[in-house]
Amino acid sequence: MAEGFATGAGGFILGMTDFPLLLSIKVKLLYDIATVYGFDVRDYKERLYILNIIQLAFSSQSHSKSVFNKMENWDEYSDHLPGNINDFDWESFQQEYRDYLDLAKLLQLMPGIGAAVGFYVNGKLLDKLGDVAINSYRMRLEEFK
Repeated sequence: MAEGFATGAGGFILGMTDFPLLLSIKVKLLYDIATVYGFDVRDYKERLYILNIIQLAFSSQSHSKSVFNKMENWDEYSDHLPGNINDFDWESFQQEYRDYLDLAKLLQLMPGIGAAVGFYVNGKLLDKLGDVAINSYRMRLEEFK
């Protein structure tokens, strides 16, 4: 959250650092949550699950439904994944994520209100991602019962 405040207060130049900083904080959060729930983040299929959590949290409603359906039966789905992470649809992932964040990040670059917007928006984004991740791993653990 402080990262969003600082980049918002710094205007456009510091605002360019916001996206990679926020993304690295999000990935660290997801790795920590996955580890707490007993999943091995060194496995590329687990990292793909983490990317699906990001998509579930930050995509359009129609895309979120298709991601949720895939995650609902992740173990079955992951058995059919190729052995190479490079086959992931990075373009679609990036576009859904970008479209979700465009307005919030644009407002963060505005002088005067950028710091407050950055502080608020980044906090809300991290809260939402944490909630979605926890519920995603709870759903996955229910599969094992």
